[in-house]
Amino acid sequence: MTNIPPPHETLIEDPDHIIALSDGTRLSARLWRPENSGKMPVPLILEFLPYRKRDGTTARDCLTHPYFAKHGYACLRVDMRGNGDSEGIMEDEYTAQELSDAVEVINWAAAQDWCTGSVGMMGISWGGFNALQVAARAPAPLKAIITLCSTVDRFADDIHYKGGCLLNENLGWGATMWSYSSRPPDPALRTEWREMWLERLEAEPFLPSTWLRHQRRDAYWQHGSVCEEYAAIKAKVLAFGGWGDAYKNAVPQLVEALDGAKGIVGPWVHKYPHFAVPEPRIGFLQEALRWWDQWLKGEDTGVVEDPDYRAYLMDGLRPAAWYDVRPGRWIAEREGATSHLPVQTLHLNDDGTLGDVPQTIARTVSSPAHCGAASGEYCAIWLGPEMPGDQRGDDALSTVFDSAPLGADMDIVGAPRIMLSLSSDSAQGQIAVRLNHIHPDGASSRITYGVLNLSHRKSHAAPRAMQPGKTEDITLDLDHIAYRVPKGHRIRVAISTAYWPLVWPAPVAATVTLGSGTITLPQRPTTGGDEVNFAQPETATPWETEELRAPKHIRRQETDMVTGIQTLIIEDDFGKLRDLDHGLISGSVARERWEIHPDDPLSARGTCHWTSEMERGEIRLRTEAHCAMWSDIESFHLSARIEAWEDGELIYARDVDDRVPRDQL
Repeated sequence: MTNIPPPHETLIEDPDHIIALSDGTRLSARLWRPENSGKMPVPLILEFLPYRKRDGTTARDCLTHPYFAKHGYACLRVDMRGNGDSEGIMEDEYTAQELSDAVEVINWAAAQDWCTGSVGMMGISWGGFNALQVAARAPAPLKAIITLCSTVDRFADDIHYKGGCLLNENLGWGATMWSYSSRPPDPALRTEWREMWLERLEAEPFLPSTWLRHQRRDAYWQHGSVCEEYAAIKAKVLAFGGWGDAYKNAVPQLVEALDGAKGIVGPWVHKYPHFAVPEPRIGFLQEALRWWDQWLKGEDTGVVEDPDYRAYLMDGLRPAAWYDVRPGRWIAEREGATSHLPVQTLHLNDDGTLGDVPQTIARTVSSPAHCGAASGEYCAIWLGPEMPGDQRGDDALSTVFDSAPLGADMDIVGAPRIMLSLSSDSAQGQIAVRLNHIHPDGASSRITYGVLNLSHRKSHAAPRAMQPGKTEDITLDLDHIAYRVPKGHRIRVAISTAYWPLVWPAPVAATVTLGSGTITLPQRPTTGGDEVNFAQPETATPWETEELRAPKHIRRQETDMVTGIQTLIIEDDFGKLRDLDHGLISGSVARERWEIHPDDPLSARGTCHWTSEMERGEIRLRTEAHCAMWSDIESFHLSARIEAWEDGELIYARDVDDRVPRDQL
């Protein structure tokens, strides 16, 4: 904790700062800036999101933006068009319109009399994505960005597809946006709030329908994927990630692709590192301030000399659906990330072991459709029991290969790669590969994993069905990780033909025959203590609220003993609270059900239901957002319904029904 007081104790805060775009749309922003910035201009930090600054991201905004403002920055937290208290309609994520709006906001801010003309952009998840995408447009005032939990490739590493497989998060997060973007503005800020609300409800797209119409890596996904042209990014990039998050790969990719980029990956789930879990947390705001001061103020803060890549090497722990703390140590690579590290190659043996000598094998993989029950959430974010649990149940439904007990600690740092020679008895199929840590008593902790739609084995842009019975070679990179397997423990490669409910099943239950296989494990010489250190977390003053309903998180698995249907039930009640500053009451509950019969991949069904509440004085507003997905041999089927309630009366309802043909999926 620093003893040096920030130089700007007195701030001006505008909770509804209006920015008029060139097309007449008015965006609402929350603006913090030093009181004397009108006479002594400061650089600007922009965060540009759809997640509602008034009642959505308020908790993290309060912890973060006033801190920067007190250290000599203006901070602008903007509701994107069609969301929160901003006008307009949002048609999709990361549209050309969204990015153009952000560039216009940057140029507007740089021209204000309280701004020096230097701008930084930051954000986590959506805000991390569009920070990279806006940087690729290279607006002149944008000098630096900080991107957290983001991706460089929208097809390969977002919530839609992974390895060409359809992620069930495609429906789950689509349901989230179906709810978020259909909520009304705060009636205290907009006299026309009701008209804005009805306009949103009528125009609100059901995004899973859009995303399902792009089952290949086409121009839709190339747009916004900065890996298409890294050189377009001129701003200096600091990237953060977390081993408990879905977005593990972007940080090392950015470090190795962009000159001057720096990366930090901790043990965290999808949260900012100054309040993330599992601990240890770090002084994210201090690290960010060093970055901003260097590139927005021209001060030498030493960031240029920082190691390119700093990562938290986690000690291998017994499997659990949640961790409060991950023991380990911080490691650092002076140049690059992990591609230069040595690898150890192990071969899949016919007796189910991993060995040093390559050999021909004849092992089949044919998993029931419910294999994957211990996968955890694709993107751990809501702070419930979302982490991968004990893998023994899934391992029993997979084909596995175990190493001998390790003669020394093994530090796996990077992206393991598996190469298989295989054939399938079906034209369509998928495999999931898990690298697991096997404890002496048999408990199985997932280290990292990857999935592959076999039709995408050569190309995501031009998939091609398997020829049944024909042997082909495939290569699959697992997600990046930094993990220590202790001496005397084993590692396991587990291969399955299903990974439910993380990915949607192939249309038929295929049997895959393995002819040979190897896994290369990037390894770093074992280290002792921390190689780098971070300051302890600091924050601004927390959001002041009154809790009206406590949050509650449920994950429950059920088996119907009559039908055989296996169901995962998720209920996330985010609670209900009153903002003690302006009095708005808000609350929400999200529910998901994922069900499947072990013998029938076409029995798969997902349903989601969000309830969102808002109260302002005597006004009581509520939205109910429902959706469902199922499939047959040829098509995906979608249904959705949005309802709006005012003071207990249904004032709007709309139903969506859609069918999308399967395309090599």
